[in-house]
Amino acid sequence: MNLDERLNLISQVGEEIITLDELKTLLAEKKHPVAYDGFEPSGSIHIAQGLLRAININKMTSAGCRFKMLVADWHGWANNKMGGSLENIQTVGKYLIEAWKSCGLDAENVEFVWASEHVKDDDYWKKVMQVARNTTVNRIIRCGQIMGRKDADVQQASQILYPCMQAADIFHLKADICQLGLDQRKVNILAREIGPKLGYWKPVIASHHMMMGLLKPTTEESDKMERVIDMKMSKSRPDSAIFMTDAAEEVKRKISKAYCPEKQVQENPVLEYCKYIIFEKFSTLEIRRPEKFGGDVSFASYGELEKAYASGALHPMDLKTVVAARLNELLEPVRQHFEKNARAKELLEAVNKLEVTR
Repeated sequence: MNLDERLNLISQVGEEIITLDELKTLLAEKKHPVAYDGFEPSGSIHIAQGLLRAININKMTSAGCRFKMLVADWHGWANNKMGGSLENIQTVGKYLIEAWKSCGLDAENVEFVWASEHVKDDDYWKKVMQVARNTTVNRIIRCGQIMGRKDADVQQASQILYPCMQAADIFHLKADICQLGLDQRKVNILAREIGPKLGYWKPVIASHHMMMGLLKPTTEESDKMERVIDMKMSKSRPDSAIFMTDAAEEVKRKISKAYCPEKQVQENPVLEYCKYIIFEKFSTLEIRRPEKFGGDVSFASYGELEKAYASGALHPMDLKTVVAARLNELLEPVRQHFEKNARAKELLEAVNKLEVTR
């Protein structure tokens, strides 16, 4: 794969790249740059965390990146996830890894790194201290968005520690590329600004798209980065997300209720599923319908689908029917894994119990 092909793959992942010129230079200099993403184990995994993340990571590894997935268990602990129980957080982390491995993640080229391991290294805490000493409390509070919180929600002292740890993670993992969601932008920018001051480097940022939830957006805020918290799939509203182990009928039910205004292509979650997941996995999307409603139709690209939908040539219910069917095809191997693999089944049952009791 040549430089342009590698650059194209990473550009497909990065909705925003800071900066493209730096990425070009990095790829020219390094055949196998290190890219990283981190995840806070906080409960059941939905498809944006599962399928979409696997799609993105596979593109990064295809482009030659050595990918590190940080299991941010200590970060979740600092953020009071799973009732503040580190043991429960770690159980969820193991369950998440099982979900990714069962949905097509290029696991051979992905290294899972547990924060609970690298916090044992004194040098890590030196990096955390260096970050903290080179920023302000107000700046760190503004980074609260990375925890899924607004500024006013950052109240525990441990939550102040979280962004300092996350910025330090980048340098401790020797990451050349921060391949996280747009909601993590503020702390990645912080790392770029202070990295050279601390004798490190300026990491490239390739922020992936944050998929909106299935329900109608509840905010009219104009600032895109503030809206991300409210629009991304929210586990606090179960019907706003499809989870990786949802039963087939549950997937159909959620999609049937999804916000999908006729002829509207912007802020349409069902079309987002098509663009970011379905057309990444299927070369065509075939819709079967009676002749009186236009007969069967096939789309070879998302662009074709969007154009037909915007014109009114495709009704929302016809779109929803095929989207539910394709998603169920993609989720069936995951359901089978958690049903037939003893370890995976045990972890899923444990996480389901934790979800009920917290």
